[in-house]
Amino acid sequence: MSDLTVSFVQSSLQWHDPAANWAELGHHIEEISIPTDLIVLPEMFTTGFSMDAARLAEPMDGPTVAWMKQLAATRDAVVTGSIIIRDQDQYYNRLLWVRPDGTLSYYNKRHLFGVAGEKEVYTGGTERLIEEWRGWRVCPLVCYDLRFPVWSRNSATAPYDLLLYVANWPASRRTAWITLLRARAIENLAYTIGVNVVGIDGNSLAYAGDSALLDMRGEYLVEVGNHETSITRTLRRADLEAFRERFPALNDGDTFYLGEPVSALTHQE
Repeated sequence: MSDLTVSFVQSSLQWHDPAANWAELGHHIEEISIPTDLIVLPEMFTTGFSMDAARLAEPMDGPTVAWMKQLAATRDAVVTGSIIIRDQDQYYNRLLWVRPDGTLSYYNKRHLFGVAGEKEVYTGGTERLIEEWRGWRVCPLVCYDLRFPVWSRNSATAPYDLLLYVANWPASRRTAWITLLRARAIENLAYTIGVNVVGIDGNSLAYAGDSALLDMRGEYLVEVGNHETSITRTLRRADLEAFRERFPALNDGDTFYLGEPVSALTHQE
């Protein structure tokens, strides 16, 4: 199977201003000068991490989905990231997986951040999303999901190759972000990407970035720091398969699960 070229954008976000964020993120994406297979944007990338869903939510046929579809078609790449969606009178922190042909899948954030009141505003997801793209299996998750390893647990029978977290993770908890990203890569024997934001949001919370790409050993391939940038790297299929063959720890995992079973079902549109 072929390698996979991935790009991700670490940026500040303009509070509650989708048009400004489309423009800013678009500028960073324009800096990606080589063909890429996957473009990853942060959590709630049009608004910042907001509980004002009644005012900010978009339908699934709204302007941000249209923007993502156009971008995916232009770059011949999947575009993913989460936004605030209104669907059948419910609000979701929904990660969209938009393909170049205009089709999409989505994942509703499972673990809602009670400290910020996210549980009171949004409906949590019940199904995990694992997407196959250009020969790779990708598991995209959202921010607070990082703290709950059972939900991201890889499997020997149907392993994913790349684990993604899109986030608005505050600087005050950056040690947890850095530590847990590395732990998820190691325990799941998968390339792992965490995409965060920088700057200060409308609630005066500071974000330190620390977006990163790690390999299946938990070794850093990219550490971004706290500046705005776009990063593109190629993931090597041969390296992943060789490591898993030498160290097949997924074969020794427990067969039980905690709570609800992890589902590989996906939402398609």
